[in-house]
Amino acid sequence: MAFINPPVLKLNFTGAADIANFSVIDGAVCKVILSIINSMAVLPNRFFVKIDANNDYFKTYYQPLGIIRVTVEKAWGFAEEAQTKAKKLFSKLTRASPDCYAKVDVGAEESWKTSVKNNTTTPTWNETHDFVVTDFDQCITVNVEDQDVGSDDPVGLAVTTVKEILMADGKKELGLVRNGKETDGKLSLSCQFFQFAADGSSFSASNHKGDGLLCGLLTVLVAGAFGIKGQREELNPSVVVSWGSKHRFQTAIKTDAPGTDINNPSFDEQFRILVTADMVGSGAESLRIACMNKETEIGGADVPFTDLLRAPNMTLEDKFGVGNGTTVRASIRLSGVKAATMQETALPQRKK
Repeated sequence: MAFINPPVLKLNFTGAADIANFSVIDGAVCKVILSIINSMAVLPNRFFVKIDANNDYFKTYYQPLGIIRVTVEKAWGFAEEAQTKAKKLFSKLTRASPDCYAKVDVGAEESWKTSVKNNTTTPTWNETHDFVVTDFDQCITVNVEDQDVGSDDPVGLAVTTVKEILMADGKKELGLVRNGKETDGKLSLSCQFFQFAADGSSFSASNHKGDGLLCGLLTVLVAGAFGIKGQREELNPSVVVSWGSKHRFQTAIKTDAPGTDINNPSFDEQFRILVTADMVGSGAESLRIACMNKETEIGGADVPFTDLLRAPNMTLEDKFGVGNGTTVRASIRLSGVKAATMQETALPQRKK
């Protein structure tokens, strides 16, 4: 279960908590709650409920569609209406203009900010960043803000969807909205879509090299572990997936409880690693899958990157032996990217 886009949250506190209805407190509380919701149940994150014990996680996992390469070009037309009263007065005295940057969000992917363009009401960025796309109805939101000491002033918000901008040939001029009202401000945005494919040619392509650009995606699905030895009351198993020193992920730690086979625990969790050009090539590090009991490693298996490149469809799906008779059922999928239109992209099919 998941939201395609972050939900709109409005809280109304009553009784002794009525003081929280003040805009500053209300906004802070909403921000914390939304961050929790986004991290759990906004695409690409999902809240997984296994109704059928026989469900095969590998067949029902919803693979992402590709990446959207977003270029924030420029903004104009907002002049001084975005500034606070104090800053307007300062601007009149000094003839200073806003110091603007743009913050871009796609679903619950990590936010990205452009550089700050100082003292201008017509900032030009032409800066690019890649985001993973899980659904074509995901929103692309761009917040233009005026950098200030203490807290930044909102200039305007522009919103479109992946589908809308791709249907417009990848380029749109969006109106800026501030405090729920349209302004005269405009933002120019351009996008290019790349579909994930079992093709490693993008790993060395020059147009996928650079800060903020992706050349692929590595997805690891962990279904479960089998044959963990030990007394039930002494076991708290989990699985750790790592790639080099920078990427380490751990499943939930299981505890002995009714309905749980602690010696053969099910995890059904996914991990993603965004692949950049500096991570692949002749010096690419091996992946490691390790089974843990609390903080102690039971055993592990190394998966050379070259094995992934040579595997059918660049996917290894197996029970990986980690030692001591223990295996971990996992699927490791490496994907490159290739330019595509929305019409050329086949939506993934889920099977039971």
